[in-house]
Amino acid sequence: MSELPRKAVARTARLAALPLGFAGRTAVGMGKRIGGRPAETVMTEVQQRTAEQLFRTLGDLKGGAMKMGQALSILESALPEDLAAPYRQQLTRLQDSAPPMSATTVHHVLATELGAGWRRQLVEFDDNPAAAASIGQVHRGRWSDGREVAVKVQYPGAGDALMADLRQISRVARTFGGMVPGIDIKPLVSELQARVAEELDYSLEAEAQQAFADEFRGDPEFKVPQVVAHSDRVLVSEWVESESSLARLIAEGSPGERNHYGSLYVRFLFEGPARVGMLHADPHPGNFRVLPHDPDALGGLGVVDFGAVARLPERSLPHSIGRLIRIAMRDDYADVLAGLREEGFVKPNISVDPAELRAYLGPFVEPARSETFAFSREWMRGQFQRLQDPRQPGSTLALRLNLPPSYLLIHRVWVGSIGVLCQLGVTLPFRQILTDALPGFAED
Repeated sequence: MSELPRKAVARTARLAALPLGFAGRTAVGMGKRIGGRPAETVMTEVQQRTAEQLFRTLGDLKGGAMKMGQALSILESALPEDLAAPYRQQLTRLQDSAPPMSATTVHHVLATELGAGWRRQLVEFDDNPAAAASIGQVHRGRWSDGREVAVKVQYPGAGDALMADLRQISRVARTFGGMVPGIDIKPLVSELQARVAEELDYSLEAEAQQAFADEFRGDPEFKVPQVVAHSDRVLVSEWVESESSLARLIAEGSPGERNHYGSLYVRFLFEGPARVGMLHADPHPGNFRVLPHDPDALGGLGVVDFGAVARLPERSLPHSIGRLIRIAMRDDYADVLAGLREEGFVKPNISVDPAELRAYLGPFVEPARSETFAFSREWMRGQFQRLQDPRQPGSTLALRLNLPPSYLLIHRVWVGSIGVLCQLGVTLPFRQILTDALPGFAED
């Protein structure tokens, strides 16, 4: 693919065709079942073909379509196993790659953004992208001072395509929900739409990345690349040499590797706000890179892509989050309810019973109750199924809760990172991690 597909009619048609294709395959599958084929076999075939079409289309279109696919991929562990298995390969691929744009298009963007003499600064430049994502792709090069660099180039027309895709996906959100069972698509689309402007501004991203790079300079466990140069649509950073990403560890890593890097992953997300005053808010595993290390010792974690960050007013995660989790661990849900009302999660005119709140929130507090906790797809899947079953206590409470705007990205990171930990299948000293890094949690 030479560039981002830009014709709105063509992009809309491809997105609109996805639910139609799913409906057609389901109808054909019903016919096969009537004809005597086992239901399980037929549905597996339908799901496999649906996964291939869904994520191939989202990846090919890039823009908001691919960003939607990447957001879905974080929540893959919530799907029932018989549905998740056919999707998993396509989801993992989408987390870590995308079809590239042509060298001609890349050169044109570089000349526009860095000037006609851009090759005097980028004395070496690999036309083959090292990575490609939803609104840009990364190339390896060498800067004029000799440093190896990563050159992030935004796709032409990315902004228009991003918004058009998300509007179209929002219109067909109900049908998309049938294609990826168990996940509510519409709130996810709304959250993505709210972040578009910031993620398209590479100058804003450069500012955030450099703040993290300054704070983590020389850190023995984490590496954030220094910013070398930037414009609104090009970002040049020091190259981070890595062996793979967390997305690959999900599929191929040993238990020891997954535990080690999963611990670093969640610690970075929690420690970053206290050290920088900002939260890295794009927790999908392709942004976290396994650094080279000795054969007899596991190494550190490189962190890239700071297009989505939460600039925290108090320069740390809200103290109330840790405090309320600690109170919930003491099973004092009347106090938890009072705290949620104070923070705006429960509006004054909404009636909530503390016992109902216990039934809703109690299982989510489970990872912090013991010295170690084993995150798994089974645990994550159980939480989603519990909340979607109207027969379960507290299952309808979510409809009466409110998410204050200041918690929007924090909620995204919390849910997304727990999803990644469950995909990794890690066993972590989660309570100690919260004690060390989450404000308010360690207090009595």
